[in-house]
Amino acid sequence: MTIRPATPEDLPKILAFWNPLIRDTTITFSSEEKTLEGLGQMIATRRAAGREFFVAELEDEILGLATYDQFRGGNGYVHAMEHTIILATGARGKGLGRALMAAIEDHARAGGGHTMVAGVSGENDAGIAFHLALGYEPVGRLPQSGRKFGRWLDLVLLQKIL
Repeated sequence: MTIRPATPEDLPKILAFWNPLIRDTTITFSSEEKTLEGLGQMIATRRAAGREFFVAELEDEILGLATYDQFRGGNGYVHAMEHTIILATGARGKGLGRALMAAIEDHARAGGGHTMVAGVSGENDAGIAFHLALGYEPVGRLPQSGRKFGRWLDLVLLQKIL
């Protein structure tokens, strides 16, 4: 397994597993699929701000991503980060998620990050358990804060001091 910064060649591979999760699940509340241009711009914008976008590669296949950015706008939040971690279907249980999280936490810490926030769908029991196993503490639940598939969805917030 290799954890490394994403390259332009990785973008179609990332979209191949990320967009079905956007389209078919409540792992993310957004229903807008990612595009090559939009994903490339996201990565460039984050890197320009000192953040990173990592991929997990196993046997020449991209099976996961992790990235982070400032939790909220404004200079009072420059040390608070929020991350996104996405694994391809079938990639769980191989250590990829843990390795990706270690990479973004280390990168954020080195850049002055003090806290990392996870916003997880209340329906994503595996995602919540994953974060708890990594030392994230539940700090709040925002009932009915998202909407997808004609249903209201809760957002669970978890936090780890880096």
